[in-house]
Amino acid sequence: MDMRLEKMAKNQVTKQLGGDADWWRRAVIYQIYPRSYMDSNGDGIGDLPGIVSKLDYLQSLNIDAIWISPFFTSPMKDFGYDVSDYCDVDPMFGTLADFDELIEQAHQRGIRILIDLVLSHTSDQHAWFKESRGSRDNAKADWYVWADPKPDGTPPTNWLSIFGGSAWEWDAVRRQYYMHNFLVSQPDLNFHNPQVQDALLEVTRFWLERGVDGFRLDTANMYTHDAELRDNPPIQPGGHINGIDVTNPYAMQDPVYNINRPETPVFMERFRALLDQYPATTSVGELGAVRDMYSTIATYTEQGKRLHMAYSFDFMTTEYSAAHVTYILKTMQQRVGSGWPCWAFSNHDVMRVVSRWGTGPQGAAMLIAMLTSMGGSACVYQGEELGFPEAEVAFEDLQDPFGIRFWPGYKGRDGCRTPIAWEAEQEQGGFSSAKPWLPVVTPHKQRAVNVQDADVASTLNQVRQFLGWRRQQAALLSRELEVLDAPENVVAFVCGEAGKRLLCAFNLQGVPVVFDSAKPDLQAVTGHGFEACADCDGGVISLAAHGVFFGTWN
Repeated sequence: MDMRLEKMAKNQVTKQLGGDADWWRRAVIYQIYPRSYMDSNGDGIGDLPGIVSKLDYLQSLNIDAIWISPFFTSPMKDFGYDVSDYCDVDPMFGTLADFDELIEQAHQRGIRILIDLVLSHTSDQHAWFKESRGSRDNAKADWYVWADPKPDGTPPTNWLSIFGGSAWEWDAVRRQYYMHNFLVSQPDLNFHNPQVQDALLEVTRFWLERGVDGFRLDTANMYTHDAELRDNPPIQPGGHINGIDVTNPYAMQDPVYNINRPETPVFMERFRALLDQYPATTSVGELGAVRDMYSTIATYTEQGKRLHMAYSFDFMTTEYSAAHVTYILKTMQQRVGSGWPCWAFSNHDVMRVVSRWGTGPQGAAMLIAMLTSMGGSACVYQGEELGFPEAEVAFEDLQDPFGIRFWPGYKGRDGCRTPIAWEAEQEQGGFSSAKPWLPVVTPHKQRAVNVQDADVASTLNQVRQFLGWRRQQAALLSRELEVLDAPENVVAFVCGEAGKRLLCAFNLQGVPVVFDSAKPDLQAVTGHGFEACADCDGGVISLAAHGVFFGTWN
C-alpha cells in the first residue's frame, strides 16, 4: 500500500457496525446502481451524496444492508466495472469524504454497507497495466495474463470474451497478447502471481479500514486462468452455461480453462482470513458461466473457509414456474452442504423480473415475499420494491457496450439500469435536474416513490410492511426448509425448526387458486401486509391472484 493509502487508512476512524457476526445469514441486501439512484449535483448521473439523501427512504424499507455497485475511479467503458484506481472515488460519484459520510450516516440508521469489488480485471488505464505493458521485464510485467502468439500469429488459445470475440488482444509494445474475459479495455490480472494477490488484499484492507461491512465480489469464479493455456472444448449437445444468453457465441464453449479454475477458491481462503480480522463483515460472490451452479456454490461458500455466501443466475432466466422454483430450492438444500445461498431475482445485468417472468407490477410484492422467505439471504435490486418493469430504451439512447454489440438479438443491460423515479410530476422523475445518462421512462414515473408513498395499498408499502414483519419471524430467518407438494402454480414450503415453523405459500399466477395443505388445524398468520386467507377451515388455503399465505399449526 502506498503512503497515500496508508495515511487514509490510519486517519479513518469509522468502523463496521459490529454486533452479530452472523447477521448476513438472514439479511435482505438492497443493491444500488449508483449512476441511476439519485443525482445530487445536476449532471445527470447519480452519486454518493445522492445515496446519502435517500438513506431515510432505505431505512423505511426495513432492509439490513445496501450493496453499492462500483464507484471507483474509472474511464467508464463498462460503467465502473473497469477500475483504474481501486482506492479512490471517481469524481462523477463524489469523493472519499462523501463515502465516509455515507458510511457514517448509514451506520447511524442501522444499515450496513457492502461495496462491489472487481478483482478479476482492471481498466487498461490502471497504473499497474500501464507499467506491465511497457516491457517484458519490468516490475509488473507478470501482473497480467500475457502470452506469445501461435507460430501463425493467431491468439494463444480459443478462449472467448463474454462481450464478444476473442479473449485475447494483441499489444504492439510487448508483441504479445493479453487476456480479457470482458472488454478489450479490461485486461485480466494474473492470480498465479502472489504479488497480485497481495496487492488486491491490500485494496480490500483499505476499504475495511474505512468501515465497510463487506463486499460483493464481481465475477468471483473468474479470477484464475489455466497456466498451461489449453483450449476450451465445445459445449456438449444439450449443455448450457449458466447466465449466458444463447445469442452469444460464448454459450457454444465450455469455459473450463479460462475461468472456474481450482486455484480461485484457494485465493478465497486468503480473502476470508483477512475479513475474519474485522468483526461482523461478510462477502457475497457472483458465480456465473458455470455448468453446475450448486457444486460451485458449495465449493466457494464452504463454511468458515471461503466466501460467506454466493448468488447464482438460476432465478435470472426466463423460466418461471412453480416446478422450476421448487426444483432449485430442493437441489440447493441437497447439494449446497455447509455453504450458504444468497437468492436474487434481478440485478443490474438482467431484465427486470416482473417483465422477464411476466407477472407485471401486480406480482412484484409477492415475488419479494417469496425471495426473502426461501431459507437464505436475499438481494433486492433497486426498483423491485416499486414493481418497476423493464424500461424500453431506444437504440440511439443505448449506453451498454454489451447491448450495442449484440443488438437486436440482445438489447443489453440498459433497460434495467434506467434511473429511479422519485417524483412522478417532475420531468426527470425527481432523479436529476438535468437530462439523465439514461432516460427516466413513463411507466416508472407512473410508479414513482411519491405516488406509492401516498397509497397504503401500493407495492412499496406492501414491501415495507412485509420486510418489517419478516424481521420478527424466527422461522423465516432459519435455513431449515421443506418443500411441499402443491398445485401447478403454487410454491409451498415449511420453514423453521420444531415449535417455530411457518407454512408459506405463493401463487405465481394472476388468477386465484385453492390449495389443500393437509394440515387440518392450520391457522393463518397476519400482519405481513397481504390479503388474509378468507377461509382456512380444514387446512384449505384460498390464495388470491399473486397471493401469499403464512400459517402455523399444532
